[in-house]
Amino acid sequence: MDKMGKPFDVCQFGSEDKQTLIFYVNGKQIRVDNPEPEGTLLQFLRNECQLTGTKLGCAEGGCGACTVMVSSYNKQEDKVLHFSVNACLAPLVSLHGMAVTTVEGIGSTKTRLHVIQEKLAASHGSQCGFCTPGIVMSMYALLRNVPEPSQQQMEKAFEGNLCRCTGYRPILEGFKSFVKAPCAMGENCCRNVKGGHGDSEISSEDKRATPKSLYDLSQEPIFPPQLKLRDFGSEEKHYKGERVEWFRPTDLQTLLKLKQKYPSAKLVCGNTEVGVEVKFKNQLYPLIIAPTHVPELNAIQKENDGIWFGASVSLTRLEQTLQEQIDCVPEQESGVYREIVEMLRWFAGHQIRNVSSMAGNLMTASPISDLNPLYLAAAVKIRLVSAERGLREVKLDEKFFISYRKIAVAEDEILHSIHIPKTCQNEFFAGYKQAHRKEDDIAIVNSGMRVLFEEGTSRVKEIYLAYGGMAPITKMCLKTSQALNGRHWDEDLLEEAIDCLKADLPLENNAPGGMAAYRRTLTISFFYKFYSTVKLSLEKARGDIISIDTSATSPLERGLTRGVQVYEEEKGGTGECWQAVPHKSALLQCTGEAKYIDDLPKYKEELYMALVTSTVAHGKLISIDASEALQYPGVKDFISAKDIPGRNNYGDYIPDDLVFAAEEVTCVGHVIGAILADTQRHAQTAAKKVKVDYEQLPALFTTEDAIAVDSFFEPPMKMWKGDVDKAFSQVQTVINGEIKIGGQEHFYLETHACLCIPQENGEMEVFCSTQNPKLSQISIGAVLNIPAHKVHVRVKRMGGAFGGKESKANVLLLPAAVAARKHGIPVRCMLDRDEDMMITGGRHPMAAKYRVGLDHTSRIHAIDVEMYTNAGNTMDLSSWVLERAMFSSNNSYSFPNMKVQGWTCKTNLPSNTAFRGFGGPQGMFVIEHIMSEIASRLDIPGDKFREMHLCKDGEVTHYGQLLTNCTVEKCWTQVLEQSDYHKRQEKICAYNSKSRWKKKGITIVPTMFGLSFHAPFLNQAGALVHIYTDGSVLVHHGGTEMGQGLFTKMIQVASTALGISANKIHTMETSTAAVPNASQTAASFSSDLNGAAILDACNKLNKRLKPIKTANPDHTWEQLISTAYLSRISLSASGYHSTPGLVGMDWETSKGNPFSYFSYGAAVSEVEIDCLTGDHQVLRSDIVMDVGKSLNPAIDIGQVEGGFVQGYGLFCLEQNKIMSKTGHLLTRGPGAYKIPGFSNIPQEFNVSLLKDAPNVKAVYSSKAIGEPPLFLAASVFFAIKLAIQSARKDAGKDVNFRLDSPCTPERIRMACADTFTDQFMKDSHSPPHSSFFVEP
Repeated sequence: MDKMGKPFDVCQFGSEDKQTLIFYVNGKQIRVDNPEPEGTLLQFLRNECQLTGTKLGCAEGGCGACTVMVSSYNKQEDKVLHFSVNACLAPLVSLHGMAVTTVEGIGSTKTRLHVIQEKLAASHGSQCGFCTPGIVMSMYALLRNVPEPSQQQMEKAFEGNLCRCTGYRPILEGFKSFVKAPCAMGENCCRNVKGGHGDSEISSEDKRATPKSLYDLSQEPIFPPQLKLRDFGSEEKHYKGERVEWFRPTDLQTLLKLKQKYPSAKLVCGNTEVGVEVKFKNQLYPLIIAPTHVPELNAIQKENDGIWFGASVSLTRLEQTLQEQIDCVPEQESGVYREIVEMLRWFAGHQIRNVSSMAGNLMTASPISDLNPLYLAAAVKIRLVSAERGLREVKLDEKFFISYRKIAVAEDEILHSIHIPKTCQNEFFAGYKQAHRKEDDIAIVNSGMRVLFEEGTSRVKEIYLAYGGMAPITKMCLKTSQALNGRHWDEDLLEEAIDCLKADLPLENNAPGGMAAYRRTLTISFFYKFYSTVKLSLEKARGDIISIDTSATSPLERGLTRGVQVYEEEKGGTGECWQAVPHKSALLQCTGEAKYIDDLPKYKEELYMALVTSTVAHGKLISIDASEALQYPGVKDFISAKDIPGRNNYGDYIPDDLVFAAEEVTCVGHVIGAILADTQRHAQTAAKKVKVDYEQLPALFTTEDAIAVDSFFEPPMKMWKGDVDKAFSQVQTVINGEIKIGGQEHFYLETHACLCIPQENGEMEVFCSTQNPKLSQISIGAVLNIPAHKVHVRVKRMGGAFGGKESKANVLLLPAAVAARKHGIPVRCMLDRDEDMMITGGRHPMAAKYRVGLDHTSRIHAIDVEMYTNAGNTMDLSSWVLERAMFSSNNSYSFPNMKVQGWTCKTNLPSNTAFRGFGGPQGMFVIEHIMSEIASRLDIPGDKFREMHLCKDGEVTHYGQLLTNCTVEKCWTQVLEQSDYHKRQEKICAYNSKSRWKKKGITIVPTMFGLSFHAPFLNQAGALVHIYTDGSVLVHHGGTEMGQGLFTKMIQVASTALGISANKIHTMETSTAAVPNASQTAASFSSDLNGAAILDACNKLNKRLKPIKTANPDHTWEQLISTAYLSRISLSASGYHSTPGLVGMDWETSKGNPFSYFSYGAAVSEVEIDCLTGDHQVLRSDIVMDVGKSLNPAIDIGQVEGGFVQGYGLFCLEQNKIMSKTGHLLTRGPGAYKIPGFSNIPQEFNVSLLKDAPNVKAVYSSKAIGEPPLFLAASVFFAIKLAIQSARKDAGKDVNFRLDSPCTPERIRMACADTFTDQFMKDSHSPPHSSFFVEP
């Protein structure tokens, strides 16, 4: 029976009204009849509303680029609720009766900017701009709920947002204007520091602003009144699509009947789990029921012993309710509440928590659920209900989780509610979680622990221990609990617990997820933390002397972000050089108006392309069957190698890449073919239906694999200085060793994308996200068998690139060009995040072996290094990457005798490619490891040992280049002084002597980076400058804009050269039709090359205009140009520049002059580590960087900060994992691959640009900036290593040990060797390995 007493009939859902979706977007009513249940809000906004400001970054709710604000009316409370959501996961059909606000809806450059948009642009918080709209909307949602937030609330608002460019600091700085206290430093705020960021005009404006004057809530758009007049929340909905039916009941009985009729139906609230499974795991759930509007499931009922939460209550609402209770109930009662709230701090981002339900988190039965261990330990009760059997109450215990993703719930039952209990006197409760990244990451291991003591004693009456991440289910440790019951809380109990936990929680080395030794160590470490915390509380309660080291009892707590930026700036101009002007496109990016490839308007007949890629690492292609795919709705064609009219191979160095694999595949992700269809969803679904048969062949994945069988692309390269062999015969001490640095994923927020449009006469117009339009142009011509002059490549901007779009754009672009040529209509494609990461490669992993000889003064007299870089399955740019690593292998040091050899390893992984630093960071890391190790072995302070080897003017590198204007010592001295290095070092020593389980470290590291392409022919550039009769100027050059501010700087160069306001100058796009044969925008050298070419063109124009200026000294610029035009003087000039003095390497003599000049810098970083878990935090980083006379100090500081944070990811966080048996990439997407987030940057982040350091070899005395700062983040790595050494010393372990990069929590914890780790690692000196995955 239904709620009206009538027989229940599911067909009632079929009425027209129930199939209509009504919601609002930016105040406009949207009505959709029969919407597609598989469609997302993001797809609708972009494709139907043409609101392209909301971006697709990952499709799994992990990056925040798609953030929008959703508002709904709560009729019971007569209140409008605002919350941020991930539009990429939000089902369109879930929005009935709601209002959506996008970045376009809050402000525009065409109408009125929102103050959030203004502030973010003014603070230089937008570089590539792809993440910017999502960040704007996260801040907007915060202010709509909390008009005057605290700084802590503001910083927490971005837990679900990622940015790869800025280093986050300028974003937080811009938004400090909205917080209650503008700066945590009060009167010492950087805005009040002379020479700091506050000296700029923008910061002065910030200083005057107060939250109330800045943000006026009353000026925001009102919630649509129509959504209040009609009770949308009570309307049942039913939508039926191609493959999926969606039901939204609004009362419990209807829900139960639906579940009874369709027991296999999936219940979905936030779609945060199912959406990912459908998208990435190829799951299909034909029937979905949304219980989000059932009143009983949204109820919250407070009782004496705890709180009942309805199953559909969101995690945000759970957190808010528990926090309210924590604030009002006695502390002894809120133990479980506090730990759940604490755990939720690290559970995803706000966008996920706002829609994820309590039921979803429990019922999905994930073995790494953050809340389930807490529920088990707290003995939480739940209520289950079904139509047939009614309501029953169940206690969560060891019987609830049966097996992987299986629970003791009948198929027709649903979760009704969850009871969160209070704690009582003599009861202690704690939760623990260790993840790869602390914020917004899934757990490696987590735990819930509860102990109840007999009144007035330390005797255990009852103890519950539950762990996640140690079995296919959340595991209760029954044997341990049984053994500890009745025991006193003392050292004997601790020893017993450790032994029992080892038995309760076994883990094989090849267990899914790997890291077996680390995970088992964590189980004991967590218990030790719990034991220490409880022991401390008991001793305090009794008034006893504290007997334990309290450093084990508290987690690392991050403070508020702060920092100072010091630079010189010339005032008084209107955008010319040497001024800190915002990025030219900043406001467009902050409003969502800036267009990227996939934002371009759709053509009526265009096709969408989806790639078909190899699922095996190495094999012969036996057959390809696309017949089933071709029958799928909307599919037009399947293309493969047979459809290519020209060449199937391409490449920048050696043409060994294939457009389509024809006979053999050599990596997982090797492109085999492509499906063309009318929509992205149709194309991607059909691509998965193409059947490919292989004959599998042996595969190699790691550098070690390649070395073992001599799998190399080329003979080794060799550089040397002095007589190394003779030098080794003269030294007193020889140290040998090995080290390895892992790879890195680019994780540009905009994945590879292109749009190919065939034109008349065989021409092809191409919009693509590439750093190298020339290579794309030439490659398309060769593949299509047409001359390059018929290929027009256009690049407006890229949403980040970092080298990943230098050569890899062709992986996507060439198949699309073939498809467009074949069908004669436009073809579009944008890779999903997981596809992009699987296909396009990344930074080269590198292994190194070394031998170092020391003389009697403890100086390095001889050094011999062998480098092995994992190139992948094709050469790509690997040879040049290895060259750069070898050039950089001395970093900033000078050695009298040095030999470096390098090999490019051929493996069965997607070919690795250019990445910011281009091999330099790998080479510098090797030598810094050597410097660190030797200083440790000799017991010499690291800063002293490094300083005695620093390069000086007049010295010669190991490749024969003379050093001039070497400023590394100036940077070194300045950063030591500014950071107060030596005093802080003393304080750290004192801290470490008193703290066993938390340790600090501080390190200084220099950098020296050669500037120019080391292939001399690439060091050339062209430009074209047009002056129109109204006085406006259009500048064309060959560089591409990817967020680094190149277009802004080039406008500043032209402004200074012509002596006019930058407002009169525009750069439209990069086009192969305007500037031919342009070198790739790479090597940090594009400002130098293109700026010099623009300067050349402007000088030609100035020369032509000089007679007119002389004759008419009082003319305005516009009058001058008009007169020149009337005098028939050409107002268009081309410019050209080739860098002088470059000499390529002579490999026979190891001599060359590959670089125009060098950029220098130094950084000091201080860290703190948790020795029991492997967690760490960066307390402070100080950087001094030599950028010459900065063209734009704000942009350059942004590059320093962004490069540093990206380098921090390389050395301390980002880890590529390959399945050891198959070669599949495990770390695909933000869920598994962790780049730094807002909370990972240094708490205190200070950057200074070196003063009085002009560079005569570049435009207007500037220096290149993009890549040089990245390596300075190694200061964090080596500070961590020093902290580990302190822990090892306390444990009586050898302080000389190997620490590979990245220093993940696993590596940190296992390197902090102690009695806990010893039980799971026979050799605690070796880096941890796993047979489940390997690092390439």
